[in-house]
Amino acid sequence: MDPTRLGVGIIGAGRVGPVLAAALAGAGHHLVGMSKPSDGDSERVTSVVPGIAFLDVPDIIERSELVVLALPDGDLAGFIQGVAESTGWQSGQIVAHTSIRHDLDVLVPARDAGAIPITLHPLMEFTGTSVDLVRMREAWCVVSAPAVATPIAEALAVEMGMEPLVIADSAREHVASAIALATSFSATTIYEAASQLRSAGIPHPGVVLSTLVRSSVENALREVAGNHEDAGARG
Repeated sequence: MDPTRLGVGIIGAGRVGPVLAAALAGAGHHLVGMSKPSDGDSERVTSVVPGIAFLDVPDIIERSELVVLALPDGDLAGFIQGVAESTGWQSGQIVAHTSIRHDLDVLVPARDAGAIPITLHPLMEFTGTSVDLVRMREAWCVVSAPAVATPIAEALAVEMGMEPLVIADSAREHVASAIALATSFSATTIYEAASQLRSAGIPHPGVVLSTLVRSSVENALREVAGNHEDAGARG
């Protein structure tokens, strides 16, 4: 058995957890199991991760070398503390959360038990389907970890097909703000534009807007990249 391959447990079976599980399995890691989906839709999960075992949380934590916490922001701190007080985190176990709003401090209860804390946040919107696995190949992944564990976090991002973007915890708030601006602005604008087209009697506004929106975003990103290169040249 390859000692670099980990036994991976996934806590959270929403849109993110199953996709990360599939990506890690594709990199050769062994999937120990995943927590049961809260909506009860196991077929949705198994369509992305065929054959995944649904286990109780204590069993996942006990058996996994890497535990990925793909939980809602509001549930994360309470869950981590609850495990510390009951099941117990494992010494030497890697515990990763996917929240951009929480830093490494939320993992202190796991760290105090001897676990290795890291964060992995893909910079993309998830659909919860296999389409995301393709999109991950063009995505960046925000990672943070103690200095000794940074190579581990970077390697996991790369293995899932993404480019690691290492940030200090002190910079996380700025990154979270940038993500919120980029995603909420684009979604709100597109929904409003689609509504206007429907009012004009156009039945499939998403199809009509597709090329316009993509070209507009690509042009904006190209301009941002060009400004960055010009600034670099002036520096």
